[in-house]
Amino acid sequence: MKNVFLTFAKYNRDADAAVLSILNKLSNEEREKERGSYYHSLSGLVRHIIGGDSFFCGMFKAAMTNNEAALKALAPLTTISVPKDALNETQWQDVVKACELIDAALVSFVEALSDEDCKVMVKAPWGSSSLAFMLQNLIVHGTHHRGQISQILDELNIDNDYSGIKGE
Repeated sequence: MKNVFLTFAKYNRDADAAVLSILNKLSNEEREKERGSYYHSLSGLVRHIIGGDSFFCGMFKAAMTNNEAALKALAPLTTISVPKDALNETQWQDVVKACELIDAALVSFVEALSDEDCKVMVKAPWGSSSLAFMLQNLIVHGTHHRGQISQILDELNIDNDYSGIKGE
């Protein structure tokens, strides 16, 4: 089971890197422009992904008290702070670094897990679920919002094959 989640964590990291590479080529004005999304802008969607990842990782940290390596993997995330409002270019670069930090921490976290750890119960505001189920939800959350980013990029006629599928 752990190997499946490691594959997903690496996919998440690589997909985020590809999306950020595309968004880095846009002007700050284009990233911040209202796009009709619930999170308003491309940058708003990225910030929401980071917020969701941070939220899930916080719950994981609380649940993994008996796995020192897993806790160590998540430790760098305490430094992440993502602005809520529109960003300037410097703040955007900080968001990019935060996303990279979260993605690296998630891969390291999953590498530190055992299959037994995947059965640990994680407390969430809506109830408790296994770590495996919560990891799945973290990955699906990011994939869903990257899909929204992809749709906006499609509307802008910006190539966004961050899945790698076209290349095979």
